[in-house]
Amino acid sequence: MLDAIIIILFILAGAGMGFYGIELLPYNVLEQVTNIEGLRSVTAAFTALIGGVLGLVVQTTYRRLEEQVRQMPIDVLLTRAIGLVIGLLVANLMLAPLFLLPIPREFGFIKPLVAVLFSVMLGFTGVNLADTHGRAFLRLLNPNSLESMLIAEGTLKPASSKILDTSCIIDGRVEKLLETGFLEGQILVPGFILQELQLVADAANDQKRARGRRGLEILNQIRENYPDRIQIHSADYEDVQTVDAKLVRLALDINATLLTNDYNLSQVATVQQISVLNINDLTQALRPNYLPGDGLDLKIRKEGKEPSQGIGYLEDGTMVVVEAGSDYVGDQVRVIVTSSLQTSAGRMIFARTEQSVMA
Repeated sequence: MLDAIIIILFILAGAGMGFYGIELLPYNVLEQVTNIEGLRSVTAAFTALIGGVLGLVVQTTYRRLEEQVRQMPIDVLLTRAIGLVIGLLVANLMLAPLFLLPIPREFGFIKPLVAVLFSVMLGFTGVNLADTHGRAFLRLLNPNSLESMLIAEGTLKPASSKILDTSCIIDGRVEKLLETGFLEGQILVPGFILQELQLVADAANDQKRARGRRGLEILNQIRENYPDRIQIHSADYEDVQTVDAKLVRLALDINATLLTNDYNLSQVATVQQISVLNINDLTQALRPNYLPGDGLDLKIRKEGKEPSQGIGYLEDGTMVVVEAGSDYVGDQVRVIVTSSLQTSAGRMIFARTEQSVMA
C-alpha cells in the first residue's frame, strides 16, 4: 500500500507542476498559444509520467534502505543514529554565526547552500565515527552494563578494530580467518587501499592486473559474507605520500590493529608501537613441529643438489631434504626426521628414508 501511495503522490505532484507550471513561461510565448488548456493537459501528462518514474525510483530506494535497516544489528543502528544526531548538531552550531553575517541579497543563496553542505558532511562524519567507536558510545550510554563493568575491572578487553592492507586482501587468507572466528573486532578497509587495488587492477602488467582483480573479488566476497564486520573507512591523508605511511597514521589515530603480511610494514608499525597481526607469522606458528625421530609419509618429488638427496614437500609447502632419497623419486616413502632449520625463506626439514635408518 505504501509503495502505491509513494508513486501516486509523485504522479500527482508531477501533474500539478506541469499543469500550473506553464504560468511561469514568458508572456510573449503564452500569447502564441491558441489553446492554453490543451497545453496544460499535455504538460501535465508529460510531467506526470516523469513523476511516476521518479516515484518508482524513490519507492525502490526506500525498500532497499528499509531492508538494510532491518538486517542491521540494533547496536549499529543505535550508534549510527547517535553519530548522525551529533554530527547535525555540530553542523548547526557551526552555522549559527554564518546566518548573522551581512551578506548581499545577490549572494543570499550561499547561506542555504553552505547549510546543506555542512549538514551532509558532518552528518556523514558522525556516522563514520559511530562505526569506528560504536561500542564505546554504548558503554557511555550504559556504564553499568555487564560488558562495561568487565572492561572497567580488566576482566574483559575490548576487541580493537583491524585495518587491512592491500597485500593482505590479495593474499585471501583473511577470509579463512573470518570463517574460523579467530579474527575479532571490526574490519576496516581504508579508501586509499581501495584506490591502490583499483590502480593495480588497471595496471598494464598482466600479473599485476590479475592480482588487483583477485583482491577486488576477494574484498567483494568478504563484504557479501560478512556485511556487519567489514566497513570502508573514508580517512585519507593528503600530506602523506605512501600507502604504508597512511596505514600507520590511521592505525595511530584510531588505536587500531594492523592486519598485514608485509614484513617491512609490520616492522615499521611495531617500531611505532602499533599492534600488528602478521598472517605469515600466524602461518609459521601453526605449522606442525617435527622433532628428530618423528616419522612421516612423504612423496619424493625430485632429486636434490647433493648426490643421493631427494626433495619432497609437506602440505603447507615446507621443503623436506631426504638423504638417500634420490632412488625413490616419484614414490611415497616413510622418512625419519633428523633435524630442521629455520631460514629467512622459511623452514627446512632434513630426514632419511626409513630403510636407510634401519640398515
